[in-house]
Amino acid sequence: MPRKEQPRVTGVWEKVRDSGVWWIRYRVDGKLKREKVGRKGDAIALYQLRKSQTRAGKKLPANLRSAGVRFRELTDAILTFSASHHRDTRNIKSRIKKVLPEFGERVAEGINPEEIDSWLAAHTRTAATANRYRALFSLVFREALRNGKVSSNPARLVRQRHEENARIRWLEEDEEKRLRAVIEEQFPEHLPELEIALGTGMRLSEQYGLTWESVDFKRREVRLPTTKNYTGRSIPMNADVLSAFKKLREKAAKDSARVFSILNPRAWFEGALRLAKIKRFRWHDCRHTFCSNLAMKGVNLKIIQTLAGHKTIAITARYAHLDDTSLRAAVDRLAKH
Repeated sequence: MPRKEQPRVTGVWEKVRDSGVWWIRYRVDGKLKREKVGRKGDAIALYQLRKSQTRAGKKLPANLRSAGVRFRELTDAILTFSASHHRDTRNIKSRIKKVLPEFGERVAEGINPEEIDSWLAAHTRTAATANRYRALFSLVFREALRNGKVSSNPARLVRQRHEENARIRWLEEDEEKRLRAVIEEQFPEHLPELEIALGTGMRLSEQYGLTWESVDFKRREVRLPTTKNYTGRSIPMNADVLSAFKKLREKAAKDSARVFSILNPRAWFEGALRLAKIKRFRWHDCRHTFCSNLAMKGVNLKIIQTLAGHKTIAITARYAHLDDTSLRAAVDRLAKH
C-alpha cells in the first residue's frame, strides 16, 4: 500500500528536490523572510510557529535578528528543561560541561554536522559514548528548534555509531576471589556494596540511590519503585545480600534515609580492580555477572528478565548462550559412539 503523502503547506518547500532539506518563507512587516530547517515535519512546525508569532506581533528570535543565539544559552535552557523532564540529570550536566569549552560561545546556527562529528571522534573513545553525546547535541537543538531559537538540528545529520552490544563481561570465579580478597584487606567497609551488586544485579543508580524504606528485611526483598524503564520491580534477597544489608544497617546513623553515603563506587572500586589485576571491568559488569551466573545455572530467561528489569526479552537473550546444556545434548545425539 503506497505511503500517504503529507498535505502541501503554503510557505514550506524543498529547495532542492529529494534533498530532504526543507525551507520556510513568511512575511514580517511586508518583508519576506526565509529559513532553512531540515525535515519537512520540523519545517511545518516552525512555519506555524513563525505565523503565530507574527500574528501576535512578537519579535523574532534573537538568532534571526542579530549575530545569533549562543550554544551556551541553548544548554542553559536544556538544564532547566531537564530538571523537570528527566529523572537523572547528572549525566546531562557532565556532558554539557565537556562540550561547552569548544561550542559554548559559538553561534548555534553556525554549528554544522561535520563539526559535531569531528568533536565526537576526537573526544569519545567508544561508539556508545559517542552516541550518548550525539543524543545530547540533538536534544539541545531539538528543544531550541521547538522553541523557535534555531532553524535546524545539525545533530540529526550526524551518523550514529554502531555499538557492539554482544560484549558481555562478567567476573570469572578466580577474578571474584582476587577482588574479594583485595576489598577485604584494603576497603573492608565497601565489601557489602559488592555483595549487593553481585547478588541483586541492580544498576549503579538504582543501588546507590536506595533508601532504607525500599529495603524490606521482613519479606527479604528490595523494592525499586521507579527504574530506568519507568517501571518498578522487587528483587528477592539471598542470604549473602541480606547479611550485607544488615551490616550496613548496623553501621548507619539512626536518622539516615539513604543506604549508601556515596553516589558512585569509582573512588575505591577502580583501585581495587588494579590491585586485583582485573582488566576491562566496570561496575556495570557486576550486573552482567549477576545475569550471567543465573543463566549458567539454568535459570529461565524470563525470570532473569524480571529480576534484572530488562525492558525486552531480547536484551536478556544475550545471556542465552551461557547455558548450552540443551545445545550439547542435541549434538551429542549425532555421535556414533
